[in-house]
Amino acid sequence: MDRNSNAYTFIFAIVTVVLVAASLAYAATSLKPLQDENIKNEKMQNIVSTIGIDVPRSEAGESFRQYIKQELALKGDGSVDENVNAFNIDLKKETKKPSEEQRFPIYVAEKDGNTFYIVPLYGAGLWDAIWGYLALDADKNTVIGASFDHKSETPGLGAEINQSWFEDEFKGKTLFNEKGDFVSVKTVKGGAEVGDMHGVDGISGGTITSDGVSNMIQERMQNYIPYLKNN
Repeated sequence: MDRNSNAYTFIFAIVTVVLVAASLAYAATSLKPLQDENIKNEKMQNIVSTIGIDVPRSEAGESFRQYIKQELALKGDGSVDENVNAFNIDLKKETKKPSEEQRFPIYVAEKDGNTFYIVPLYGAGLWDAIWGYLALDADKNTVIGASFDHKSETPGLGAEINQSWFEDEFKGKTLFNEKGDFVSVKTVKGGAEVGDMHGVDGISGGTITSDGVSNMIQERMQNYIPYLKNN
């Protein structure tokens, strides 16, 4: 075939595209188990980090099995759905369902003789999804740890939600007031007042993402009120 002909050019292009596509598909298929395992380990790493267990991702599975004693999938009334694997719940998909059809995962952890409750979170930031975990003390009210992350928030602004200086602000805050009413924990633009048990400093220049964190905690945690109050 004449290498200078249009037919040769088209055939060469088609063969090249097919070979490249096949190679990419093979690579993606081959690497998927490793990717899935990496995602699973990162999730475990983030969960245990909320109770002060900081380990490399490669050791997250061992720490998760050591400290997490129960993985529960809750119904809206606070009862446990024994037919659902809590760890496998995809909050991105779950939050699109009516609240009465959702299942709400919670992890019961034990460390140094103390019991903690870790709740997964999912919401929206300025540009895309944000998510995280909130760990509660044995009183099911006081926050003892928080972990947040994002998909595409602005570097130096909203993206700061995954920094320890921001996450640490949530420690010691409470979800319920002295009357037992759920008031959640909120970011405050300009800074929370000293002694505010339900407010943390918002991120300067990242107001919308900060509000997204507040809304995420409010929306997710209110679904756990029956469990937190009745158990």
